[in-house]
Amino acid sequence: MLNITNEIRKAFNGDAWHGNHAMQILNNVKPENAFEHFIPNAHSIAEIALHLTAWTEEVTSRLMGEPAAEPAMGDWPVPEKKTPQAWEKIIFDFKVANDELIRHCETIKDNEWNNEVMDERNPALGSGVTNAELLNGLAQHHAYHSGQIALLSKF
Repeated sequence: MLNITNEIRKAFNGDAWHGNHAMQILNNVKPENAFEHFIPNAHSIAEIALHLTAWTEEVTSRLMGEPAAEPAMGDWPVPEKKTPQAWEKIIFDFKVANDELIRHCETIKDNEWNNEVMDERNPALGSGVTNAELLNGLAQHHAYHSGQIALLSKF
């Protein structure tokens, strides 16, 4: 099912229907702003980027047959450092996670996209869906949080 793989590719670094793709938005963030909390009790841009990476890795894991769980990094990882180099690494790790996901998606046979993941439905974990629904959900997740990052980067 090439179309669903194209949707995640577009949300990550392609011609996204909704506007700028996630990598373009992240690359436009000034490193000095990435770790700021512009809105009280809201996540920083870096925290959102780490969250995106964590869930991209978790979706890859599920597509590879692992049971659904909270991401290995945690749902909302906290940046270890708050430097321009740390920001570059966050962007790089997001790119690597998406590249790995897309590589794996390209190995999934068309007849496997409608296979359900092993887990019972749990909306909070996004489990109990088909492989196609899982990947589509991640594309939506990328778009949603990319919009947040785009807005926060205007501060």
